[in-house]
Amino acid sequence: MLKEFSIGDLAKLTGVKVPTIRYYEEIGLMTAPPRSEGGQRRYGDTARDRLGFIAHARDMGFSIEAIRGLLDLSEHPEKPCSRADAIARDRLDDVRRRIEKLKRLEAELERMLSDHRGGTAGECQIIEVLSDHRRCHGEH
Repeated sequence: MLKEFSIGDLAKLTGVKVPTIRYYEEIGLMTAPPRSEGGQRRYGDTARDRLGFIAHARDMGFSIEAIRGLLDLSEHPEKPCSRADAIARDRLDDVRRRIEKLKRLEAELERMLSDHRGGTAGECQIIEVLSDHRRCHGEH
């Protein structure tokens, strides 16, 4: 006997909200499931596993298009893995760029706080810097 899940059960099992599951169906990441006589969506283990894959990839920050490519590869196990490597490498490069940007932002915030003189809001160094980007020591 095959296990079937309602959309609510599928949402609980995967941690993906019901509207998001419907959205993934709309854009073709998930296939529309069969419906019961009462019109309720009925999902099986394959849909649960696919949604789990999508949710994990989204948690890791992969774009919808990257996930689409990875899903295509997972459905064609005979294809070389080089495309998956490229997709993961692109994501890693993006993460590293974001980390560098966050480090610059951290340094600027530390500088703003270390230069802070206290006093009133009218004399506030932090407000002055935020009011004039030229007062920053670099891009962030």
